[in-house]
Amino acid sequence: MLGLQPAKLLHSKWTATVPVDREKHFMVTSLIAPDVPGIQVDTVTMEAVLTGRSFILRWRELNDAGQWLQGWR
Repeated sequence: MLGLQPAKLLHSKWTATVPVDREKHFMVTSLIAPDVPGIQVDTVTMEAVLTGRSFILRWRELNDAGQWLQGWR
């Protein structure tokens, strides 16, 4: 997936290609910026829509079509 920009990920919706514990649909709830000024966002917080469980993920992992699809499917 080309053209994915970390600044535009907030509130974006994603589908896991291999659901775990019936968690298939996720939303980016926050962008985590490093403590060092001038460095771009590296990680995001993903939240499962079904359960509300949150976890931290490197935003570049969302480019892996084997794990994530953009939007809810």
